[in-house]
Parts: sequence; C-alpha cells; structure tokens
Amino acid sequence: MSPPPTRIGYLGPPGSFAHEAVRGLPGEHVAAASVAAALAAVRAGEVDAALVPFENSIEGSVAGTLDELGELSAAPLHIAAEVLLSVHFALLGRPGTTLDSVTTVATHPHAEAQCRVWLAAHLPGAEVVLAASTSTAARDVAAGRYDAAVGSPAAKAVYGLAVLQPDVADSPGAVTRFVLVRRPGPPPAPTGADRTTLVLYERDDHPGVLLEMLTEFALRGVNLTRLESRPTGAGLGRYCFSLDCDGHLADARVGEALVALRRICAEVRFCGSYPRADGAQAFVRPGVADADFAAAQGWLASLRTLGQ
Repeated sequence: MSPPPTRIGYLGPPGSFAHEAVRGLPGEHVAAASVAAALAAVRAGEVDAALVPFENSIEGSVAGTLDELGELSAAPLHIAAEVLLSVHFALLGRPGTTLDSVTTVATHPHAEAQCRVWLAAHLPGAEVVLAASTSTAARDVAAGRYDAAVGSPAAKAVYGLAVLQPDVADSPGAVTRFVLVRRPGPPPAPTGADRTTLVLYERDDHPGVLLEMLTEFALRGVNLTRLESRPTGAGLGRYCFSLDCDGHLADARVGEALVALRRICAEVRFCGSYPRADGAQAFVRPGVADADFAAAQGWLASLRTLGQ
C-alpha cells in the first residue's frame, strides 16, 4: 500500500464543501481553483493527492471529475479513498444585506441545481451567476462583485459574511461523495466493503455493445452501483461508460470481469479500488466467491493433466 499523502489538494478556495471534507484528512491542505487544476497538480507531482467532488445524492455525478479520470490523453489517476459529507446550503451576503436588495446570486452549478426551486420562489428576479466553487462565489460576494452566494455556512466566518437565509436546499439530506485521487500505485488492501471505478471505451458502435460489457459483470456476480455515459470527443454519438462496481481488484470475480472487458473493449481505464466510506459489504452470491473461482480453476487443471 502506498504511504499516506502529506500534501492534499482540494477544490477551493477555503470555505468550500471540499474544504470541509478535506479537513478530516491528515496532511497539508492546498486549495486549487478547479477540479481540473487540483488533478493537474497531482499529475505534476505538486501535491500527493487531491480531494475532489465525485457525485451528489441529488444532482448526480460531477462531469468534470468523471472526464478528468477518463481522459486517455492524460496520465492515469487512481482513487485511493472516498469521503461522504452531508451538505447544507445557506444564502450568504455582506452584513446589512436584505433579501429584497439581492439582484445577483453566485454559486457552483451543482449548488444551483439543488437550490433552484428555492431561488425561483424567493428571489425570482435575481440573476444567478455560476462560479468555479461555492467558496469562490462567497469570496466574490465579500469583494462586492455579487449581492449573495449559495454555499456552505462555513464560508460565513472565512469571508466575513452574514447568513441571509439558512437551509435553502430544495431537498434536505443531500450527501456529496468526494474521492481522494493520487498517481497510480498499489491499491489499499481489500476490506470486504470496497468499490472499484472504471471507464470503458467501446471498440466500435454496434447493437448490444453496452449489453456485452454489462454481461461480463452479471456473469460473475459483480454488482454495479453507478453507470453513466460520457462523450469521448471523437464525434457525435461516441461515448465511453463510467461506472462503479462492488468489490476490489483483488477479488477473483472483479479481476475476471476486468480480464474479459479488456478483451472486448478498445480501452479499460482502471480508476482504483478503495474502501467504501459507508462500510457497506458487497453481496456475493453462491458460486462467485474467491474460493469458488479457485476450486473451478483446480478442476480445470485436473482435467488438463489427465493422461499426462
């Protein structure tokens, strides 16, 4: 297993939700202006790892993170861990600001999507400006560029702002999943409650191509917990498939699925095997445990040695 990182980048500036999440990890924390900048710093060796948002329980996956991990022209990166953070949004403004005086609201696209109904109901005339992060939006409000920001309540103290309205999320109980990304190295040891992230590139576009990929998981009892398509940039209608599955690279069922996928896909980008933050154990149906694969291989070997 690789040594723990000592310098960890995160989507900043301070006061972002990523900043809240990274504070639970030991080491020096280094703010980056964007997800792409944080991961570029990892590739360049400027930081040992970066904690970036991956998906949200309300809005779904963060496209920028998926695309950075799946980009074949860039050096590969591996996820080493994940962090789950309960997300609570507040409307922040400079002291003395009232709701009636707010004409511009800045925030991150994922935050805007999770507070869209509240903003439309309470600030119908306000212009919503999208920012690189919620803390960038809060910083810009403190600098007088905008009237208010939707972001983490923690940004209030960082930028000297006031909470104009707490709890502006349309759906309470949102959770954001952050991933700790590093340069390739040995994955953490399997725990029995693990997740593996992959990006699959089709060899050619033909009927049933996705079904062929999914069948390799189903035959080996590997459960998928996330699956989505992303454009490859090679032309309209050309997609790759980003997915998470239960299990670890060291598990026989996952390893055999990867071997099969490598045969039928143009490319398989392995993005890491790592412990699930929620500790949920993978369901392993009869016939697909490591011992079952070992027994089957032993049986095949015995047949091949008959008569020798």
